Amino acid sequence: MATISQKPKLVTIFGGSGFVGRHLVQALTKRGHRVRVACRNPNLAMHLQPLGNVGQVHAVQANLRNRASVDRAVAGADHVINLVGILHESGRQTFDAVQDFGARAVAEAARAAGAKLTQGSAIGANLDSPSDYARTKALGEKAALETVKDAVIIRPSIIFGPEDKFFNRFANMARFSPFLPLIGGGETKFQPVYVGDVAEAYARSVDGTLKGGKVYELGGPEVLTFRQCMEEMLEVTYRKRWFVTIPWSVARLQGRILGMLPGRLLTLDQVKQLGNDNVVSEAAIKDKRTLPGLGIAQHSLAAMLPAYLWRYRPAGQFTRKQLL
Repeated sequence: MATISQKPKLVTIFGGSGFVGRHLVQALTKRGHRVRVACRNPNLAMHLQPLGNVGQVHAVQANLRNRASVDRAVAGADHVINLVGILHESGRQTFDAVQDFGARAVAEAARAAGAKLTQGSAIGANLDSPSDYARTKALGEKAALETVKDAVIIRPSIIFGPEDKFFNRFANMARFSPFLPLIGGGETKFQPVYVGDVAEAYARSVDGTLKGGKVYELGGPEVLTFRQCMEEMLEVTYRKRWFVTIPWSVARLQGRILGMLPGRLLTLDQVKQLGNDNVVSEAAIKDKRTLPGLGIAQHSLAAMLPAYLWRYRPAGQFTRKQLL
């Protein structure tokens, strides 16, 4: 059971209108906290207000590239959570601007306001990574810990849930394509973690049950290869598809080309990320800086995928009512 804070807090969440943010807002409002959602377009956060009581959740405009807006969003907050991250660059939204300099701006604002800080990152964050995404995630961690010594860093593996951009994306692809691509044979390992479990870990950082100055790594109960993830998705959606292995050299070429097209189905940086496994480290397991170490039950793919991938099943054969 979650530890409920005795005194309600004001929590500012940067990127709170996104996938993880919605579940985190719900976890915090259940604890009685007031939530200030800071995002570039506050209108996109209106759907979060019903998650709390009247006035408990409100949105404010903030852009990590505009320091004054960051300071305003943090003013008076007891705790600050930075969930902002991008999967690919677009215009002025570069990896360095958002995940490095943006993280430092949030950390400096939190320090000035005397607020606690939780910095969202990702498993695979590494200052020496060839991937700009992973490198700047590590720089964001570094900036947070240098600025706020007792900051909490949270690194999840690939996150799944109703609005995820992984299983939903490939389930939709399987509706129209007779085959699914496996870069490098699909041998890269992941530890898919349910979004509700990730949100609970963030909420407990606000409770104060996570140790400051530490990096927590969040993964689900299973370590699966990319191919096994696709097989799990196909089983849930009751579809059969062929797998086509894409050699690394071909994938890099495709990443360069597709990364320049609208929609960016694949980028070179994403291909580089797939070169390394995305699982919880042995060090984190030993130090109990994991979901089990925090006493948070891990939800499996088998338990959660059917709840939202049912919509990708063949028409007329399986309905949501039949699942229930």
